[in-house]
Amino acid sequence: MTVGTAVGNTVVLTDPTVSRFHLELARTDGGVEITDLESTNGTFAGAVRLSRAVVPPETQLSLGRTVLRVFDGAGTTVELHESDRVGDLLGASPSMRRLMAQVTRVASVPVPVLLIGESGTGKELVARALHEHSPRKAGPLVVVDSGALAPGVVMSELFGHERGSFTGADRQHLGAFERADGGTLFLDEIGELPAELQPQLLGALERRQFRRVGGQADINVDVRVIAATNRDLRAEVNSGRFRLDLYHRLAVVEMRLPPLRERVEDIPLLVRHFLTECGHEGPTETVISPADLATLATYRWPGNIRELRNWVEATVAMGESPALSDDGASSARADAGDDAHLGLAYKDARNVVLGRFEQKYLARLIAKAGGNVSEAARRAKMDRSYLIKLLQRHGLRGEG
Repeated sequence: MTVGTAVGNTVVLTDPTVSRFHLELARTDGGVEITDLESTNGTFAGAVRLSRAVVPPETQLSLGRTVLRVFDGAGTTVELHESDRVGDLLGASPSMRRLMAQVTRVASVPVPVLLIGESGTGKELVARALHEHSPRKAGPLVVVDSGALAPGVVMSELFGHERGSFTGADRQHLGAFERADGGTLFLDEIGELPAELQPQLLGALERRQFRRVGGQADINVDVRVIAATNRDLRAEVNSGRFRLDLYHRLAVVEMRLPPLRERVEDIPLLVRHFLTECGHEGPTETVISPADLATLATYRWPGNIRELRNWVEATVAMGESPALSDDGASSARADAGDDAHLGLAYKDARNVVLGRFEQKYLARLIAKAGGNVSEAARRAKMDRSYLIKLLQRHGLRGEG
């Protein structure tokens, strides 16, 4: 539940010293988790200012001039999905089965949905599941990555443009809203949308119509919008970086995707799934030892599911498990017959050794970067286009 002065909070206050979205409370096994949403005046327990903490029931909190007492919410019933899969979503943990239950329940209701989760948690998979389980499944699903677009092309990508509307516009272009008519529009990384463009998006959502850049006619569309962000838009609203009215328009329903470190019991299931995708049909332990599998549950997975997938792909490609430690040390074991190349000509032997090094280095690099090629290039201090060529040469994949 959330507390603040803005409409849409679970508890709406009128105290002007309380922020619009002030704090969030969630019940956990250890108590009640308090998260201050970057409020102006802070959240206090006594003289201690809380940013994020777990407190016992009966704790008294101070928000501006308002005092709240936290009680235990024991006895609340939460709906869980009956199986471990919905579309491409996979997981047997309670947090994932709760999310899948939300997906199946909300899919048929034509309201905007805001997906909140860290990078790599599968927000696009949730959007796809919502689309495929909705009455709009026969229509298009159009994806726009707001964070990957330069500010100058966002309007054209969303709403299209007419020929001659700006330099380089040599033909008419249909925007994402128009292409998604009758289906679903997925706006990924909506928190990256520049503030000056937020009013135009709000207007299109409210009126269900827009004009192409350089156009004169209004175009009506029937589109369901699903947005996603790895930011806390409530904190962005508090700071003035995101419009409150646009937030309300997008977040009619909110779904939170758990990070992998909070659902480690799903790792064996996910590993088996990714091994199958790689073409491995035998037992998991023939590729990944039980010891390595146990180690996966202790890692924090900053790249989440995307990082785990890349780790599995690297393991299959290399024949051994890449390191997961943050100190950069490699856990790779020596290859069997490692000295066999010494009998080759110098050039051929050098190519063998270089190829092995590149394969191991690139697999670990892309896994540590959570599959993001741009981030991997920054970490390796190499040109992005050259890194892409190396990845293609060794049959490795990355995104972005």
